[in-house]
Amino acid sequence: MARPREFDELEVLDAAVHQFWIYGYDATSVRELAENMGITGASLYNAFGDKRSLFRRALAHYVENSFGDRVSRFEGRLSPKAAIVAFFREIVNRSVSDEDRKGCLLVNSALEVAPHDAEFQEIIAEVLVQVEAFFRRCVKAGQQAGEIPATHSADDLARMLLSMLLGIRVLARTRPERSLLEGLLHPLYALLDESPSTKPRKTREIKS
Repeated sequence: MARPREFDELEVLDAAVHQFWIYGYDATSVRELAENMGITGASLYNAFGDKRSLFRRALAHYVENSFGDRVSRFEGRLSPKAAIVAFFREIVNRSVSDEDRKGCLLVNSALEVAPHDAEFQEIIAEVLVQVEAFFRRCVKAGQQAGEIPATHSADDLARMLLSMLLGIRVLARTRPERSLLEGLLHPLYALLDESPSTKPRKTREIKS
């Protein structure tokens, strides 16, 4: 009969996430992972397989507890536009309070791992599709409710929101300045608030 595991799987996954997040995939060894997870190398292999398999699990765990958590807290509980604003406000708050300047594990992995690994390229691309879909749902719902103008298509705005998210995550690794990151968002928020002019243009009266 197999022996029960003598560790909390979620706790050790959290530790693995932190190790990959700080040092990246390539610079993290199995020995360092086991030490920081508080388990033996044999236990790591028995529970998670090799380093690649563990990274796949750690990345999924990270996404569930970051993006997935935000969506569950904001979508449907806040108005569509408020959900977008709350999403970005939390991103900025976490970016400026992160003393390690870790950025986002998903974005870091998109830059480090995805370019030369087809499997992880597909995994990361699928998550980014889900992020874009969240923004699109918010924009569409906001447009239907009349709180977001329909001047631009939901697809265009969703892609703009996605690109802003990625840009903030990368920039915050070197310049985690609140004024800078929030300043980037001001034009975006203005776009979500803009409304087409309904007033007719004034024409100059020609006196005879």
